[in-house]
Amino acid sequence: MIVITTPTGDIGRQVLDRVLDSGEPVRVIVRDPFRLPEHVRAQVEVVEGSHADAETIAKALEGADRLFWLVPPAGFRDAGPARSYYLDFTRAAAQEAANRGVRMVHVTSLGHGYQDEAGLLSAALDMDELIESTGVRYRALALPFFMENVLRQVQPITERGVFSMANTADRPLLTVATRDVAATAAALLLDTAWSGQARVPLVGPDRLTPDAMAEIISETLGRTVRYQQVPLTDFRARMAQLGASPSLTQDMADMINAQNNGIYDAEPRDPATATDFRRWCQDVLKPAVQL
Repeated sequence: MIVITTPTGDIGRQVLDRVLDSGEPVRVIVRDPFRLPEHVRAQVEVVEGSHADAETIAKALEGADRLFWLVPPAGFRDAGPARSYYLDFTRAAAQEAANRGVRMVHVTSLGHGYQDEAGLLSAALDMDELIESTGVRYRALALPFFMENVLRQVQPITERGVFSMANTADRPLLTVATRDVAATAAALLLDTAWSGQARVPLVGPDRLTPDAMAEIISETLGRTVRYQQVPLTDFRARMAQLGASPSLTQDMADMINAQNNGIYDAEPRDPATATDFRRWCQDVLKPAVQL
């Protein structure tokens, strides 16, 4: 039995679809079962609740031998510092999986060995240490910046020909497509041969700066799109205007600062995944812009 968390999220949904195609029995943990498509509900066993809850995770792991684990974003609500949120969310599941002999495939950040504060990324790396300390067998999918983050920029790309972030314009930013993450996660969940504890860095074949990304977006869309770097001070102010808690604002700023300081270069990252940024723009961004 394979247990999948965040089955309605971007990555979890794709993992679920791939695992269902295999015919393996699947159980999902979800707060609202009706967010699952009807055809999916007909194929899975549903445990309703939060996968942070000890009783819910214990019920979900009964009779299971594999678990896909992803901590959902806290959103703009004040969940406190990211470290506490990640560790509190994961503690019961990691221990329960270890006690039951369940193997975990979990999503984390690339950058193991980075020494400075990295906000949300530090929280994910601390989560890895917690999982490892339980002795559970795991594969940690260590990820850089998601290509899908650019989808948040569809409106300014469409209306003004610009996309903006606080990442340094001329510093390479390693990326990965969520479809490659899902494919790797599903393959590991379906592979019954591996054991032990290991990290699996997943990085796209490009090494592009945001300025270079803008060039590729322009070529893909057939119109000029430029990159605009937002100062971190302006980014923080914008987060506050949108209602983000002070702790989330700080964690996000620390994450971006770490990205600008090369956190993703702190960890070996071979081999690369299949999807390059140009292909992703053609397959995902262009249709989104044309809607």
